[in-house]
Amino acid sequence: MSKPSSRQTPPKDNLFGDPEDLLIDRAERARRQWQKEMPDYKDQLSPMVLLGRLNEASQVMSRDYLAPSYADIGLKTGEFDVLATLVRSGPPYKLTPTELYRTTMMSSGGMTARVDKLEKAGLVERCPHPEDRRALTVCLTEKGLKLIKTKIPDYIATQHAAIDGLSGEEQQQLSGLLEKLIRSANEKKTP
Repeated sequence: MSKPSSRQTPPKDNLFGDPEDLLIDRAERARRQWQKEMPDYKDQLSPMVLLGRLNEASQVMSRDYLAPSYADIGLKTGEFDVLATLVRSGPPYKLTPTELYRTTMMSSGGMTARVDKLEKAGLVERCPHPEDRRALTVCLTEKGLKLIKTKIPDYIATQHAAIDGLSGEEQQQLSGLLEKLIRSANEKKTP
């Protein structure tokens, strides 16, 4: 029995499509597969491609750019977000847990765990609420403020590197379109 030639091309019907199409993104590859598998829906797949690309772009940006940037200073994404939110809130760099939860993109349960970890690291502390003796605020420590203010220039440079494949005009256009999409999606879910 002879061995297959290494020059043989793989079958065109393999799971991942035509090997010549390996340069297409995952969303487009999925669209082509769905078109083949369910041709009745071939003209209805544009939202799937758009949302797939948004999801993949978010994953790539987080994995390859932002997460390594946070890891450089020993933080995870959510922890950095808490500290950065406190800094950008301005002096006295205090917010209630509810204000933090509403301003960041995380669950209230996740907030408690992050604040606990940041407090252990000496980056935040729980302080009495100025108007409600039963409540607490999350206060940025001097160590936390210094860490974020020192890191922000590198963080901004990382963000520029992440999107430098788009011109300034394209960045503004994409940002505007995403803002419109987010607003529209939020309005539709509001009763």
